[in-house]
Order: sequence, then structure tokens, then C-alpha cells
Amino acid sequence: MPNRLAHETSPYLLQHSDNPVDWWPWSEAAFAEARQRGVPVHLSVGYSSCHWCHVLAAESFEDEAVAAFMNDHFVNIKVDREERPDVDAVYMEAVQAATGQGGWPMTVFLTPDAEPFYFGTYFPPAPRHGMPSFRQVLEGVRAAWADRRDEVAEVAGRIVRDLAARELKYGAMDVPGEEEIAQALLGLTREYDASRGGFGGAPKFPPSMVIEFLLRHHARTGSEGALQMAQDTCERMARGGIYDQLGGGFARYSVDRDWAVPHFEKMLYDNALLCRVYAHLWRATGSELARRVALETADFMVRELRTNEGGFASALDADSEDGSGRHVEGAYYVWTPDRLAEVLGDDDAQLAAHYFGVTEEGTFEHGQSVLQLPQHEGVFDAERVESIRRRLLDARSTRPAPGRDDKVVAAWNGLAVAALAETGAYFERPDLVEAAVAAADLLVRVHLDEQARLSRTSKDGQVGGNAGVLEDYADVAEGFLALASVTGEGVWLAFAGFLLDHVLTSFTDEESGALYDTAADAERLIRRPQDPTDNATPSGWSAAAGALLGYAAHTGSERHRTAAERALGVVKALGPRAPRFIGWGLATAEALLDGPREVAVVGPAAGHPGTKDLHRTALLGTAPGVVVAVGTVDSDELPLLADRPLVGGEPTAYVCRNFTCDAPTTDADRLRAVLGG
Repeated sequence: MPNRLAHETSPYLLQHSDNPVDWWPWSEAAFAEARQRGVPVHLSVGYSSCHWCHVLAAESFEDEAVAAFMNDHFVNIKVDREERPDVDAVYMEAVQAATGQGGWPMTVFLTPDAEPFYFGTYFPPAPRHGMPSFRQVLEGVRAAWADRRDEVAEVAGRIVRDLAARELKYGAMDVPGEEEIAQALLGLTREYDASRGGFGGAPKFPPSMVIEFLLRHHARTGSEGALQMAQDTCERMARGGIYDQLGGGFARYSVDRDWAVPHFEKMLYDNALLCRVYAHLWRATGSELARRVALETADFMVRELRTNEGGFASALDADSEDGSGRHVEGAYYVWTPDRLAEVLGDDDAQLAAHYFGVTEEGTFEHGQSVLQLPQHEGVFDAERVESIRRRLLDARSTRPAPGRDDKVVAAWNGLAVAALAETGAYFERPDLVEAAVAAADLLVRVHLDEQARLSRTSKDGQVGGNAGVLEDYADVAEGFLALASVTGEGVWLAFAGFLLDHVLTSFTDEESGALYDTAADAERLIRRPQDPTDNATPSGWSAAAGALLGYAAHTGSERHRTAAERALGVVKALGPRAPRFIGWGLATAEALLDGPREVAVVGPAAGHPGTKDLHRTALLGTAPGVVVAVGTVDSDELPLLADRPLVGGEPTAYVCRNFTCDAPTTDADRLRAVLGG
């Protein structure tokens, strides 16, 4: 019999709607039930494509005896972390503070007043590796609640006080300068894995935002070391198993240092960020590999993540059916020499095994290999390799596909809009720009209300019930700003302005300029979440700083520029100490140090080839954070176009920064020299 989750829209919650556990969604009613019954709350947080979330569910939440114990002694709340990042962030902070680590599934036990007192992640069905079983945890918490209630209350109160003391006021500090940038670069160099690319050891996550910083730093200063780290990391990832060598797109992370074996889930946010990174790497270097990966990743997003409404789905699962009815991690993606021979015949299978690094021993589990692109001596027949790749992709498409989480998350769609708009413009793929416009249109039609407030999610064109958080406002604004530069349509700049006005009024501490992850009128949790560090995506804090700075460059708004500068105080504090975890903040600081530059391209008529040439040249400029406006000489679409006459009747480009303008030019080569690229 379905539980209370049957009426939810989250794919993750719906996956649990047939559990024998009497799950509640996050709600005041659930806590009222706990108070009325005098029992603690068991909070379980995960997401649809999380492998160990599925394992915990199969082992414990589908077990009738375990479920009966949970129902008798707890009010059980299930949360989709992608729908409620605020709830996730607050309790994850408590988990990490108490245990030194975190992750999903997240298991937290709360008082009926939502105060946490016991934490964990995955618990097995039987004790192993020093971990108690999930049943033992439940019994221990029940006993503590029954016999040591005062002690539980004391622990919970102390945790809440400790969390409240962590509020940040970094916004009041000065902006980062050359000294902090140099220290951050030195810190990255020390953690750089020179033989494999990337930073730190296993597991290795794609350092998208750090690479954006390195590319911008190279563009501004000419630092070859910064470019080398960016280039080598991108090449190693693109040649590794973390990149889908057949269908394009990146997995969530690599379990090893060599990028060889991925954790197979594919997230929209990773692919949007990496698509943009590789497009920017191509812009800086002309790398053919970067061009190929940017386009393949863009095509993957459009082909496999686009929804019927024009938005982009959140993720593809790591698990899929292996042909025997079992759901196994990576089953959709792995190969053996025998499977290659079945599809290709012996001769082409031998070449494919050599080319993609498929071995008898395997690079994954049970003699299976994840396709990679090792460095080889000699030259391969490109047509033969492409034929092999196409046949393998066709054969793979007949396997049971991984599940797809179809909810549309505003922030991640904003990242996709920016990536597809720029990639489409750079490589003259208008279909990608159209896909970006369609996703942006969905965000406006479905996610924005009449006061320009954002809802975080939608599914099947129906808006969800959760308010947007700071990263939603910031990343969607970033996407709209990119669209404005690419299309020349002022409506996208206007929508970005509406969103950023909410950032200034609802998410910013007026006194210090610090930012919060939830709006001032959002649901009150045990603490108002606030995290300036980048994780899998830019933090809402640094994303807001970047969007505010870009909007200020487009409009000349001193209010928005001042807010961006105040927000960047956190980068001055954290950049030298933890550069790997504030890459987008450092990238935004590079834009501030460079200006950023403002480019207005005006032409005599819409579609004039000379205007198109100057516009494309401006978009391909590598100057950090450059903003571009394009239109006809009499256009009032964008503020940067005002009072920009033609020179000699020809299409003309104007470049300004820091209240100073260069002489206008009609020469694309001269514009290129001014902007880099």
C-alpha cells in the first residue's frame, strides 16, 4: 500500500512511495506528529541517482521487520536533497561537524523540534567493517530517547548552538587582490597531480570551477603554469573512463586517481559546467580535443537530458539492469573483449580493445572495462575508428538504460543555458543556442512567478512547491546574462536584473554584504544556511558575486557592482587557504581585476555580416568576465548600445572598462588583439 510519498513530484520520493516505511515528506505536520506521539524523528536524505541510497532502501527500507520498527518508534521523513538543498545543507553541516565526514544517503535523528542529536550516512543490514547495522542504530537511538532523554536534549541543544555560532560575516572585508590570487595559485600548484592531472588523490572530482579560474588567470596574466594545469587536467579527464567515450558526457567522479573508473551517475550540473570549461579551453588554445568534448557534451545534454518541455533533467542513474534482472552500477557502460567481438567481429574488436583500453583482466569489476582513450604511438584510421564507435554506441543503446531523474532544477538549468548558449555561439551551432533559449523560456514560464520569485523545481511542466535558494537565483541569472550576450535580446538582461534584485533584497546581509543560501522569508530551520565554498557546483555566494558583477558591467549599476565586491570579501579570506573549494569565487575575482571589459557591437542593420564577424570576435575574447552587447545602431535593447554611432557607416565595436573606453574599431583583428583570443 503506498505511503504518504505517493502524491509527491520528486522522482526520489516516489521511488520510496511503496516502501513499508510510513514515510512523511518534510513538513510541519510531520514534526507535529512526532510531538504528539512523543517520539524522535528519523530524517533520511538522498537523491534519485545515488547508488548507496538505492542500496540502503533495498536492504532496510523494503524490509518489513525493519520498517515496522521504524514506524513504531519514529516519525520517518524522507527528503530529496536536490529539492531541498537548504534542509540538506543544515543537517549535512551538523553531520560533518560531528563525524568529520558526510555524504548520501544521510541519516539524522532529530528531536520533534528538529534539533539533531545522532548522525550517520549508510548503515548496512548487518554489522560489518566496524559499522553497526541499521537495526542496531535504530534500537540504540530508541533506547537513548526512552532512557536518557535529558542527555539527548543537552546534545541536541549544544549542536544547534554550535551551528548558530558559525555564521559568516566575510562580506565586510576588502576584495581579493594580486597577493591573494598569487597565494591561491601557489596553493593549487602544491595540490596539483602533475602526472595525472587534477588535484588531490582519490576519489577525484572534475575541478570545473578551478579550471575556469586558471583559464581566466592565464588570460589576464599570461601565466603558462596556470594554462598547463588546466590543459593537462582537461586532457586526462577527456581520455579517462570518467568521460563517456561513445556517447559523450561526464560521470560524477572517478573512484581512482587516474580518472579510469567512474562513479557512473551523470549529473546535469557536471556536464553543463564541463561543457563550458572545454568550450573556454578551446577558445584559449584552439585545442581540437577541447572542441570535440565541448560539442559531444552539449549534444549529450540535449539528446539524453532534455525534457519534453524544453528543460533539462537532473541526472541519469549510476545503476541499470545487467541483462539478468539485477540492477548493477555501470552495467550500461562496460565492455569485455568478447562483447566487443559480438558487435564488431574479431578484427575490429581487436582494434577497439587496443584503442579503448579494454583488457582481458578488465579495468572495472568482473573482468569488465570502462572505455578510455589511452595515448598510443602511431596513427589510426579515423574512418574505421568512427565506424567502430558508432556501432558500439548503437549496440549499447539496446541495453536497458539507466533511469532518469526528470525533475528540472532551476540552478542547474541556468548552468546549462550558459553552457549551451556559448558553445552554440563559438562553434556556430544555432541548434544549441535554440536549446538554451527553450530552457530559459521554461524557467520564465514555469519557475518564475509574477514577482519574479523562483521556484526550485518543476516536473512535466508543473512547478514544485519549494522556493528557490540563492544558487537558483544566481545560476539562472548567469544563464540569462550569457543568453543576452549571445542573442542580443534585452529581455534576458531584464530577467537577470529581476532575479538579482531578489538577491540584493532577500539573500544579502545589509550590514556586512554577506550572503545567505535561503531568502529572508524562507522556512525557518535550526539555522539559516550559509556556505561560500564551491562543491559540485559554484556556491550560491560566489555564483551571485559573478552574476552581480556581470550585470553591473552590462548596465553600469553601481549598486550591483558594490554588492559583488562585498561578496568577494570571502574570496580574500578563503582563496589563499582553500583555493580548490572557491574556484568560482577566484574566477570572479579575476573578472573584477580585469574590469571586467564591456563590449558593444553596433551595425547598420540586423544580420549584417560585418556585425556578425565583430560579435563573434567579441564572444571569443578571453578577457575574464567580458560582457558583450550586439544590436543595430538605433537599438535600445541593451544599455551598452546607447550612444554608439557607426564609424564610416560600418559595423563598429566599442570596448570599455573601469570608466575608460578605447577608440572604436571596425577591424575584427584589432578587436581580437584588445580582448585576447
